[in-house]
Amino acid sequence: MDIQPSRIALFGAAGVIGQSVASALSAQGRHYRVVGRSESSMRRQFGHDALAEVKTWDPDSPASVQAAAEGIETLVYMVGVDYWRFELHPALMRKTIDGAIAAGVKRILLIGTVYPYGLPQTPTIREDHPREPHTFKGRMRKAQEDLLLEAATEGKIEAAVLRLPDFYGPGVEASFLHGAAQAAINGGTADLIGPIDTPHEFVFVPDVGPVVARLIDTPEAFGGRRVWHLAGVGVTSQQALFEEMQRQVGHPIKLRVAGKTMLRVLGLFKPMLREMVEMHYLQTHPVLMDDGALQRLIGPIRKTPYAEGIRQTLQAVRDGVEPTPPGGARRAKAAGIA
Repeated sequence: MDIQPSRIALFGAAGVIGQSVASALSAQGRHYRVVGRSESSMRRQFGHDALAEVKTWDPDSPASVQAAAEGIETLVYMVGVDYWRFELHPALMRKTIDGAIAAGVKRILLIGTVYPYGLPQTPTIREDHPREPHTFKGRMRKAQEDLLLEAATEGKIEAAVLRLPDFYGPGVEASFLHGAAQAAINGGTADLIGPIDTPHEFVFVPDVGPVVARLIDTPEAFGGRRVWHLAGVGVTSQQALFEEMQRQVGHPIKLRVAGKTMLRVLGLFKPMLREMVEMHYLQTHPVLMDDGALQRLIGPIRKTPYAEGIRQTLQAVRDGVEPTPPGGARRAKAAGIA
């Protein structure tokens, strides 16, 4: 059987956003390349999909980036770093840009966050909102974006940034809501970061992939300094989604809420929680996104209602499975893959 060449590469494909994008491309019957650090892990996640081409890379090496990006037209960048090592974001982006340009990549789409905006200056945030980060993590994310957008402005490569709010969904362990879903099904206490009644928005991870697939097929999405937003299905709160979980499981769930002071105390023992202290402003000064520009560009966007998203998230906990990977197979935690 002839292997068709991949024209799209997903760098950092092993994460939940990468799996969502891969699933969307696979559903369209499109060949794609997944790039990650561990070949065994990548083959475990994507080896069952005949449309997936697996490659490994060393993100610290532009030569390795170039080899992983050879023959690629569009590179989707979703590379994560440890939450306490955000200084790596700009360095990795610079090496990726250099390697991608050397490989002849036409465009890069960076999946970004709201961190570069800093404190919100308007009730809802459009793409032209000032980027004035007051946190270290926000400055590192802004520096990452700037490297890519400057390369695009200089005509070295086409670029776009797609910014996402917090996300949730089946198997999404990095979500604020993951622990609550576990407690809802398995018992125990749901730990949330408060205040939990503040307006907030979440994007359902399976909704992201189809949007990215459409975006990379839209030439107008890329250019000198193109930035787009994908907002949640609407404004909600952690409190509202916690109550929705209680409604769906039909019984009360024990709840424990940690504020900023408690995060500092817990951070003495857990580095991850310590690193969340500087980002606590997102719980008190929510960044709510306006994605009207994106919808005008690619048309209406399907967004899963929160009640349905919670239903699927809870069902995944009941079933003990990860998100459905590309190709349709499901992987059980009992198999030791999670």
